[in-house]
Amino acid sequence: MTTLIPPTTETAPAASAERGANVPRGRNPLALLGHQIRYEQLSFWRNPQSMVFTFVLPIVIIGIFGAVFSGSEGQDFFFGLTGMQYYTPVIAAVSVLGACYGQLAIVLAMRRQTGVLKRLHATPLPAWVYFAGLLVHCVVVSIVDVALVFGIGALYGVDLPTHWGAVLLTLVLGAASFCALGVGVASLIKNSEAAPAVVQFIQFPLVFISGSYFPIHAELLNTIAGLLPVKPFNDAMLALFTQDAGFQWRDLAVLAAWGVIGALIAVRSFRWDPRPE
Repeated sequence: MTTLIPPTTETAPAASAERGANVPRGRNPLALLGHQIRYEQLSFWRNPQSMVFTFVLPIVIIGIFGAVFSGSEGQDFFFGLTGMQYYTPVIAAVSVLGACYGQLAIVLAMRRQTGVLKRLHATPLPAWVYFAGLLVHCVVVSIVDVALVFGIGALYGVDLPTHWGAVLLTLVLGAASFCALGVGVASLIKNSEAAPAVVQFIQFPLVFISGSYFPIHAELLNTIAGLLPVKPFNDAMLALFTQDAGFQWRDLAVLAAWGVIGALIAVRSFRWDPRPE
């Protein structure tokens, strides 16, 4: 009689880990990444409510500011700029923050709560492919958002930047940093119901003290905000628009540092399974 030998405690976990870590046989990692990007894009564009509010809100805001500040001269309140010269790059920066930090943190919290992340983690799809797909998706959405804001600004006479390489690097680095922070914050959210409140609790003060709503003239507050992620992104975008400047290396370094911090928090704390209540 043949005796059936059950798998040892070492064999089963090893096999499970191997299934979760290895790329499926015959599938190129780049092909998997392309598939994941396509999935995220289709999920986004097939959700009209999410899509409309992602793009319409910045357009409405910059359109209102255009109507308010159209034909105005440079003012000391805006550091010698017109209202539209100030708000066009700043609203573009806020749209990137919303797409890459706010929405991503909320989406990940919802997917974890509904079990989507748990089921995904059980597939052979590598984790890095999933998060890289999310990053590329957010960058694409951010570029579309920023292009729309730039276009509205140009209609109101705002000169477009000339150093497009610096613009692209600033956008990609800002998007990547905010995505990392979004994943990091999602790691700390207990349930999807709390996600919007937690996201706004962090985002609103940062946006407020960084001059996104109106210019901040307090030196101490500007110094503090300059060490946080939002103001350096705003300043880099403002410099590209208003000073015909190139790469803002100091601001980009602060953004990169916060991206690393967000990534470290995500690596140490990210959970695929819902947290027990």
